[in-house]
Amino acid sequence: MRIDIVSVVPRLMDSFFAHSILKRASDKGLVEVHLHDIRDYASGKNRQVDDYAFGGGAGMVLQVEPIARCLRSLLAERAYDEVIYLTPDGERLAQKAVNSLSLKKNLILLCGHYKGVDQRVRDLFVTKEISIGDYVLSGGELAAAVLADAIIRLIPGVLNDETSALTDSFQDDLLAPPVYTRPAEFEGVGVPEVLLSGHEANIEKWRMQQSLANTRTKRPDLLGEE
Repeated sequence: MRIDIVSVVPRLMDSFFAHSILKRASDKGLVEVHLHDIRDYASGKNRQVDDYAFGGGAGMVLQVEPIARCLRSLLAERAYDEVIYLTPDGERLAQKAVNSLSLKKNLILLCGHYKGVDQRVRDLFVTKEISIGDYVLSGGELAAAVLADAIIRLIPGVLNDETSALTDSFQDDLLAPPVYTRPAEFEGVGVPEVLLSGHEANIEKWRMQQSLANTRTKRPDLLGEE
């Protein structure tokens, strides 16, 4: 997979992709992440990429021209499955959408900033709009990093144990069950005996029961019980 991230402050994401699972995915050649600075496509001595909004109002808007140059440059090089704009008014991100995106080959993630991008960018280039929650960030960089992380960890070979991703919360519209590791007892609190039994069928049954109980308590909406 190749992911191209377009931003006015791409260096914000340097360290995010240089560590842990995401770095391992890159080192294995399973994913390429390329960061693009919109200012590199701006004209003029000052490389201006934003301006005041027509009609007045507070805040600056990212201009259509430098973004269009950047996106057209990328689109001329290869076919992209999606051009995704990270925006608070997009479709709220859910695991099913992440699963689908993890099967794609080439993605562009466009980060908004200030008051967002000129609407013509969205009309002419964007194929999907995604929000990571009902709140506003200073820019789309953190949202792009969240989306990229959620996608990359699902690529076969990225996780040491590929079944790990299949048992995550939300994969079956359920929250994950409690998990335990050594020591078997801590300050008088022990691990449930079933997990120490070695009886695989009983363990799986317990985990399903715990997932249902956890979901019913914390996220009944996932079970249609809200």
